[in-house]
Amino acid sequence: MSHVKRFDHIGITVADLDSATAFFVGLGLEVEGTGSVEGEFVETVCAIPGARCEIAMLKSPDGARLELARFVTPDHLPGSPKAMANELGLRNVSFEVGDLQAAVDAVAADGYGLVGGIGEYEGSVRMAYVRGPEGIVVCLFEQLG
Repeated sequence: MSHVKRFDHIGITVADLDSATAFFVGLGLEVEGTGSVEGEFVETVCAIPGARCEIAMLKSPDGARLELARFVTPDHLPGSPKAMANELGLRNVSFEVGDLQAAVDAVAADGYGLVGGIGEYEGSVRMAYVRGPEGIVVCLFEQLG
């Protein structure tokens, strides 16, 4: 029996909500909504007494959703901003782009660089990891042919 009915979203906790939102909007996502959450619900779900979060929900052109959250209280805990792909945990969020080089150039213009280089797999796909705001690794890939 499957318990999952559908994929809903990926959530990423950030320290600078505006910067992270701008980065993903620059890639082509749109802001679906913003708001804040506090009180018994979030305290129960997160197991963090006194939790208050600001949230931006983003949507890709195909409808996939990305939630960015900033804890107002308590303050965020530092993550591993230089995490590499072999570290345990969520390591990247991936988006198909129409022109990989143009997307890489656009994020580079905003100060975000490649983790490694641009790779090509068997003539079918080109891919690159970009280190975005707060160390978030974003996989960008372009289908070839």
